[in-house]
Amino acid sequence: MASVLFEHIEALQGEREWGDFLDAGTGINSINWVSGLDTARWTAVTGAGGMAQSVERAVQGKKREQDRLVLGNWQDPRFLADERFDTVLADYLLGAIDGFAPYWQDELFPRLCALTKKRLYLVGLEPYVPFDATTASGKLVVETGRLRDACLLLAGERTYREYPSAWVERQLDRAGFEVVETKRFPIRYGKKFVEGQMKMCRQRMATIADRYLAQAMLKHVEDLERRALSHIDIDGGLSHGADYVMVAEPKKSAPQGA
Repeated sequence: MASVLFEHIEALQGEREWGDFLDAGTGINSINWVSGLDTARWTAVTGAGGMAQSVERAVQGKKREQDRLVLGNWQDPRFLADERFDTVLADYLLGAIDGFAPYWQDELFPRLCALTKKRLYLVGLEPYVPFDATTASGKLVVETGRLRDACLLLAGERTYREYPSAWVERQLDRAGFEVVETKRFPIRYGKKFVEGQMKMCRQRMATIADRYLAQAMLKHVEDLERRALSHIDIDGGLSHGADYVMVAEPKKSAPQGA
């Protein structure tokens, strides 16, 4: 799915120059794409030291002298406060930021607006864990998300907090952006998704002191994985939910500075 979303962003960009590019919440997928663009320079930001190491390895041999990887937290008002970028990418940043700056998501957009000269591209996931599904595949996806989040919480970790595109559009408008376009991309999950989520669950349950609880959860993991993979074998995937890509530009009257 990532390549489809990035291809859509390239189509939206058209003949415009990328210029100085900010990957505001970098990861392996985004940095592999960004490092292949014709940018003047790129700055990639992450709040996790482990991710920084992974990204550094991913761009080995592709990182130019003017490019940089920065470890920081957007909640810090001084972080990159004196810089501006022609193009800003927030690739699933909104959902991930809860692990670094909980309950601060609405403040992210004014920060990004102050950094954006020309365009912001935002990639997000429509929330699905809190809502019931009506199809067999949808129910399996929701059950998978709820089990994953339960395992993370039991292990003392924070879950992603996704926000719907309508909420994001309102926040972007309030922050000084004008939303140019929003497009939704239906998701069809495969075996890699299921196996990855179940692997995460098993890893977290290995850290739980209450082994009776952990064993009960692991039994549920085995059962859900079997049912989900069986459905994929029959139907070819689990269709449920959507990603969205949003392009926004600073309003002419938008305030400048942090």
